[in-house]
Amino acid sequence: MLFDLDGTLLDTIADLADAANLMLAELGRPLRSQHEIHSFVGKGLPKLVERCLTERAQEVPAEAVVEAAISVFRRHYERVNGLRTTIYPGVVDTLQALRGRNIGLAVVTNKPEAFTLPLLERTGLAVYFDTVVSGDTLPVRKPDPAMVLLACERLGVTPGEAFMVGDSANDALSAQGAGMAVLLVSYGYSEGAAVDTIECDGLLSEALQVLDYIAPA
Repeated sequence: MLFDLDGTLLDTIADLADAANLMLAELGRPLRSQHEIHSFVGKGLPKLVERCLTERAQEVPAEAVVEAAISVFRRHYERVNGLRTTIYPGVVDTLQALRGRNIGLAVVTNKPEAFTLPLLERTGLAVYFDTVVSGDTLPVRKPDPAMVLLACERLGVTPGEAFMVGDSANDALSAQGAGMAVLLVSYGYSEGAAVDTIECDGLLSEALQVLDYIAPA
């Protein structure tokens, strides 16, 4: 089982919003509501920062502006990462049950490793996972299937022997591109899109429903 992180295992939006608005304040930019930032999450840190800086739909900030803002965001996020993050209900029970069945587990996230690994440690989830593929592990990020394929390689399974569990089209497309089944949670971020409009192999209203797709031991 491969799991996305933000919006699937962990509700990180409060920390992301805090870091984003600290960045915007430092840069003299208008602050964003948590609801807005919620819809910006999904394609990795650079895209989140770019979306925060984009004040009108047709205006894309210059690359140098985004790069400078990313450095500011990272500095603030390093300080607040995990402070207000919570584990979604049922996640720990789900991971414990999967480990009890000797099922290999991976995190596949677009979040950079420097933030992913400390966050997993701080929330106590690191102990459940055999491998972590982060947003800067490879030159590409989800929806590219390469991250999913690498996780499978590390787990020693084929894509046909695994499920991807996520909350957005990025997760669905990356899994499908790798030839893997995908389950989407309805409680995540999904970049502001209705998750039930995304093609997948199952919708989950809570994490424990993952177990319904696993053959009994």
